[in-house]
Amino acid sequence: MTEPSFDRHMLEGLVCPVTQATLSYDAEKQELVSKAAKLAFPIRGGIPIMLVDEARQLD
Repeated sequence: MTEPSFDRHMLEGLVCPVTQATLSYDAEKQELVSKAAKLAFPIRGGIPIMLVDEARQLD
């Protein structure tokens, strides 16, 4: 069974919950990246998890 894919049209309506900046989609890692906040928010089962506690810190 394959993982449900992320709807890229949804990206247009999402912003970083920390900075309100736009997000970029990393298809390989299944993450939404906020360069402004230096955070990567995971996408699980096709659903973006927009919680700071769940985000990965970027270097």
